[in-house]
Amino acid sequence: MTRRTLVLGGARSGKSAHAEGVLVDEVVTYVATGRRYPDDAEWELRIARHVARRPPTWHTVEAPRPDDLIALLTATAVNDPPILVDDVATWLTGALDDAGAWEGHGLDDVERLCARLVEAVSTTRARLVLVSAEVGLGVVPGTASGRLFRDHLGSLNARLAEVCDEVLLVVAGIPLRLREAGGSR
Repeated sequence: MTRRTLVLGGARSGKSAHAEGVLVDEVVTYVATGRRYPDDAEWELRIARHVARRPPTWHTVEAPRPDDLIALLTATAVNDPPILVDDVATWLTGALDDAGAWEGHGLDDVERLCARLVEAVSTTRARLVLVSAEVGLGVVPGTASGRLFRDHLGSLNARLAEVCDEVLLVVAGIPLRLREAGGSR
């Protein structure tokens, strides 16, 4: 049985919609890791579109602080509804923001949070689907902050893939199976 699935994909690749379709349960806990920015109308519209396409029986939990997601995953029970986390990239952005990493501070704190997240994912007892951006297929970013984000997310995705039973890459709306449940690691 697949317990942990990682769904990777680029911007607008269809990764979130595909991840939502992986879960056929009537009740799902949808964990939104993005932070709200009331002055950013475009961001709020993106959030509204995600909410609109989810079934009304799904329960949304906003987890804008990195520790929120770790605590939720750590507290799961075997019979809890499946959990869909959307997404790891916005979770990491929050961790980098909170640590002051964009200014070169707190990278050890970010690494500790990433290690705690991987541990929480590996030990969570509920069915789990994680969504994350795949940012390592393009050019090397021209800014230090872009490289920092890309490098940390690439490393985190690789570590999460190690503890997930199934790993998918969505390209142009088409899911490609990188690891099947029960496959080798």
